[in-house]
Amino acid sequence: MKSDQVRRKFLDYFQKQGHLIVPSSPVVPHGDPSLLFCNAGMNQFKDVFLGRAKRESQRIADVQKCIRVGGKHNDLENVGHTRRHLTFFEMLGNFSFGDYFKKEAIRFAWEVSVEVLGFEHERLWVSVFREDDEAFELWTKYLPEKRIVRLGEKDNFWVMGDVGPCGPCSELLFDRGEAYGTAKSPYEDTPGERFAEFWNLVFMEFNRDERGQMTSLPSKNIDTGAGLERVCAFLQGVDSLFETDAFAPLIAHVGRLCGKPYRGEAPFKVIADHLRCLAFAISDGVQPSNVERGYVLRKVLRRAVRYGRQLGLERPFLGELLPTLEEQMGETYPELKTARGRIEEILHLEEEAFLRTLRRGGNLMKEVMERSLSSKQISGDDAFTLKDTYGLPIEEVCLMALDEGVCVDLIRYQKLEEEARERSRKVHKKTAQVAESGIFNALKPVAFVGYSSLEVEGLVIALVQEGSLVNALSGEGMVVLSSTPFYAEKGGQVGDSGVLEGEQGSMEVSETVEPYTGIIAHVGRVEGTLHVGDKVKAKVDKERRWRITHYHTATHLLHWALQEVLGAHVAQAGSLVSRDRLRFDFSHHKGLSQEEIRRIEDLVNQKIQENREVATYELPFGEVRNRPEIKQFFGDKYGDQVRVVDLGESKELCGGTHAQRTGDIGYFVILEERSVAAGVRRIVALTGAEAIEHVRGLERVLEDLASFLGTKRSSLLEKVELLSRENATYAQEMKRAKRGQLEQLAEQLVAKGQEGRLVEEVACESDQLKELVEVVSERFSGLVVLGSRSNGKCSLVAKGPKAAELIRLIAPFVEGGGGGKGDFGQAGGKKPEGLPEALEKARQWKS
Repeated sequence: MKSDQVRRKFLDYFQKQGHLIVPSSPVVPHGDPSLLFCNAGMNQFKDVFLGRAKRESQRIADVQKCIRVGGKHNDLENVGHTRRHLTFFEMLGNFSFGDYFKKEAIRFAWEVSVEVLGFEHERLWVSVFREDDEAFELWTKYLPEKRIVRLGEKDNFWVMGDVGPCGPCSELLFDRGEAYGTAKSPYEDTPGERFAEFWNLVFMEFNRDERGQMTSLPSKNIDTGAGLERVCAFLQGVDSLFETDAFAPLIAHVGRLCGKPYRGEAPFKVIADHLRCLAFAISDGVQPSNVERGYVLRKVLRRAVRYGRQLGLERPFLGELLPTLEEQMGETYPELKTARGRIEEILHLEEEAFLRTLRRGGNLMKEVMERSLSSKQISGDDAFTLKDTYGLPIEEVCLMALDEGVCVDLIRYQKLEEEARERSRKVHKKTAQVAESGIFNALKPVAFVGYSSLEVEGLVIALVQEGSLVNALSGEGMVVLSSTPFYAEKGGQVGDSGVLEGEQGSMEVSETVEPYTGIIAHVGRVEGTLHVGDKVKAKVDKERRWRITHYHTATHLLHWALQEVLGAHVAQAGSLVSRDRLRFDFSHHKGLSQEEIRRIEDLVNQKIQENREVATYELPFGEVRNRPEIKQFFGDKYGDQVRVVDLGESKELCGGTHAQRTGDIGYFVILEERSVAAGVRRIVALTGAEAIEHVRGLERVLEDLASFLGTKRSSLLEKVELLSRENATYAQEMKRAKRGQLEQLAEQLVAKGQEGRLVEEVACESDQLKELVEVVSERFSGLVVLGSRSNGKCSLVAKGPKAAELIRLIAPFVEGGGGGKGDFGQAGGKKPEGLPEALEKARQWKS
């Protein structure tokens, strides 16, 4: 059975069992600082498992894109050398949030495995937690007891973290036969090669606290995961994941590129796996860099390039494999098609840069060998630098060392490796994944009426002070009403402010938040007292809301214009919509030119001038998923019915508040464009009165500048060009004058040279010292060493036979570091009083 069939049949089955089928989230976790990449199907539902949110259905199934590289789950170094390790894979999963539990989950897994996918039931085994008698008994309906094994906490008890939701789990195992070991049961199969796990069912029923004590969760949940590639390997009867149809086309393409047949060699497997990882990560907005997930991605790319060189691929080649990947997976994951150009460009640039680095690394290896000949050992620091910075694997370093008759300090190297792993682990911010106590769980969702009204009467249904529900509130706290016109901060839009007026008390609302799905809480200070059951009049600050709506609509127009100008790969990476500006973060791999910024401004202002009506309407989410022209944002949680904000060319799912017509925005101007992270740019923009004031401010600057230069504003450019030419002329004259002074000083110095050596201290600025040495060397045949002091520091420059060696010798006298190559060297020092001693050492030096 092919991988496409496995995906389809899995989802079709669970849809028939009443599950909502949802798309994969991006590989970049949304709002989860504990993860670099999504590494399991449950990641996008973590808030639901923690009791912080609800989803549109209590039964959900999906196929999730996963990356396991870096941090706790790091399979990178194993890829290519085992049958089963991958950096990128797909996870089949079905989930229940307080609906069905063990009985149904076990039945579903059995029916899918045997009846839908066609596993031979005689070759299936299961494991259960040693104390889970219920799961053991449920499995006896499908399997003989001898094929149900009880295992300990390490194998069959799942935890989200040190604290938080947890529970026993049950794994489905496939007996691959005696070719994979002589073990007669999973008890004897420690490596797990014969009895291989392919589906894990987690029965999430407890919450573990800091003391290790477990209490029952308010609702019991199911989280299951089956690796698609592993399922395919077993169904297709192949020895390795890389022999499945998920990899065969890519590996064949690699063979065509290098002109070599595939016979199971590691480089083919590494390249095929790593390309999938790179393409999906880049399509979801990650860009190789030197920090966090970008650093991990760069390591993946460089590993692929190094293995490509083993196949004779000495040029950028990864982008050439993209058409095969797109043909294979583009229908399931259309983002591969949308971002194809960007993926190709980034891969090519990164490969070119690393190939240059490798060439420099080869030269560095020669230098390392030269330093190591006397000690007969390559230091652990040098070995680590060669691997971490230049991508030379430690095995390759050891082989090269062996050829030269030296060894490698592997103890120090391993210490540095462990320190690097620890830094990688620390990148995952420690966040306690504790299930919420749920003070809002019992409340009915609040009716939001703020699209059409800014002033309504509502009933106080809950009051919160210092994290607890109270019956009466005075001072700081939260008020929850049965209905409200106040918009809660969400989707980048700031929450409303205003007042709540009751008979015995009133609240000045400073912000509005959504602490739990469907609950809108007004935050502020109550003067007097408000009670549960009170009627209050809720009044939104109209002027502030009016400004916010204009900025929100402008944000949608900006997003549309960015895609028009830069390409369809542009995706929102964050936003802020406030009363006096908007901030929009988006995925793009380089800075915008002034021409691009102007085109974006022009497109937005054109739509503003068209004064189109801002239409909003609701559609079934299932329909929207099949309409690519409507933007939807992974990470956002959508219900069965979703709200569309339609501006004509721009259509987005959005629950925010908007202008009535685009013309209400008035005017749009980009204030700033810059980088905020690798592959993420940020635009700050103004609209309406703020935009007009900004432009007027620029006009005032031009007027002041024209007045200062004694010209008209219309003649400013001409005046500045004239001044620039005059300045260039003066600079040339100054350069000639300084050159003349240097030549005069050089004549004086040459007269002091003796026996082919000239060593002197000169009164010269450090930035002129190198040029002076060059001028002297034109007139003096031999070794020239000059030093100078200025501003509490000193400089040394040497030219002539073994100059770099001499500089390294004398630099310590001035507490400096020497550098150079062959007949040229220079150094800077922070101990100018040591300069005479350094120069004397140079005079006495025997070359």
